[in-house]
Amino acid sequence: MFFLISAAILCFFLSLAVDQRKTIEGFKRGVKMFLGLLPSLLTVLALVSVFLYLVPDETILVLLGSKSGVMGIAIAAVVGSIALIPGFIAFPIAKILMVKGVSYPVVAVFITTLIMVGVLTLPIEIKYFGKKAAVMRNLLSFFGALFVGLLIGIFL
Repeated sequence: MFFLISAAILCFFLSLAVDQRKTIEGFKRGVKMFLGLLPSLLTVLALVSVFLYLVPDETILVLLGSKSGVMGIAIAAVVGSIALIPGFIAFPIAKILMVKGVSYPVVAVFITTLIMVGVLTLPIEIKYFGKKAAVMRNLLSFFGALFVGLLIGIFL
């Protein structure tokens, strides 16, 4: 993280040296985009925090822990497919789940389905890509996520 922040600051100053006007314009756009995302980011983080506070660690471990087996992976796949959580929020959630003892394959399936499968966005996808392509893409993504979880379980 320190490296990325240092690289961003260095690039910012290099950009300032090359073209001050464009850099400031880009910085203003970035701040505006960040402020636009901030309410949804904070809302999702607050909801996840409340959920993790209300659900005891033991319950999470029973449902998603290393001893949950296929049921844990199935729960992660279904929740990940339905949830509408942006990727930049999903990774901190994954870290929290891993700290609580959730296994790597379950977290991998959750993150992969979260990013690649969209049950709630399927009607929009059908509208633009057609029913066959949208359903096929989501099904392949779902099974691909299960395969990723299987591979993670084998190697980690």
